Amino acid sequence: MTVPLRKLGSSDLEVFPLALGGNVFGWTADEETSFAVLDAYAAAGGNFVDTADSYSAWIEGNRGGESETIIGRWVRARGNRSDVVIATKVSQHPRYRGLSAANIKAAADASLRRLDTDYIDLYYTHFDQPEVPVEEIIGALDELVRAGKVRHIAASNISPERLRASLDLSDREGLARYVALQPHYNLVSRDTYEGPLRDLAAREGLASVPYFALASGFLTGKYRPGATVDSARAGRAAQYLGSERGRNVLTALDEIATAHGAPVAAVALAWLAAQPTVAAPIASARTVDQLPALLGMTGLTLPEEDLRRLTEASA
Repeated sequence: MTVPLRKLGSSDLEVFPLALGGNVFGWTADEETSFAVLDAYAAAGGNFVDTADSYSAWIEGNRGGESETIIGRWVRARGNRSDVVIATKVSQHPRYRGLSAANIKAAADASLRRLDTDYIDLYYTHFDQPEVPVEEIIGALDELVRAGKVRHIAASNISPERLRASLDLSDREGLARYVALQPHYNLVSRDTYEGPLRDLAAREGLASVPYFALASGFLTGKYRPGATVDSARAGRAAQYLGSERGRNVLTALDEIATAHGAPVAAVALAWLAAQPTVAAPIASARTVDQLPALLGMTGLTLPEEDLRRLTEASA
């Protein structure tokens, strides 16, 4: 079955309804395994790969850019650059921190080299810097678009006020305009995005591409009381077990997954994909075996009663 692509906001990008997170490439997945995961994702029809220039600088011995380098080598080896929508981000690389105009442009050139490509499809500001004027940020991003180095721009971890100011500037001056947001958003973390930020995205036609879509693995269902999980993110994911919201969500996910004969992760992602403005949640797989449970969301349409039950359980 061919999975229909989704239009990304007001852009001309059409993306698979599940973005593959590249944060594990060069961290918990070596290059060979990363290639295998990317191959399996592409074979399923996937075309939307998300990374950042800083992945994975937090690992001893890494410098940042390891994920971009692996993705660039994979695209070069497969000869499929025109078939893949590559999203990356600026502001957190150890050598290219911040959102000054000079840094944005230098970081973009470094990302292009690592990705071994002439252009970036979607370029995010990773973390906003309120002390940097939006005129400087949008001006630099606009230069990249006009130079053909970036096709479209987007923002992650930004306030409604700064987003509004950025969009107003773009409209007023005829500059490149954000087409997407990447918020922290999932069944157990709804408060940051739902409200003014989502309302603004909806009014302005911006697509949402949520990160931590599975709450660091918690929403896969593998974290249970007394269970030990071999994962670099186990500590972060296990914290949700201590909350009433987390336990309620797991109960609802278990029952709905059983009713549909679907993986728990697929149900969690299907709920997210059905939310207003969401174009494609991001989820990562550090092995090929983890991928089918994620891809299961592409063939799963939850009825309204299931969506409502999950929404109520996560309130």
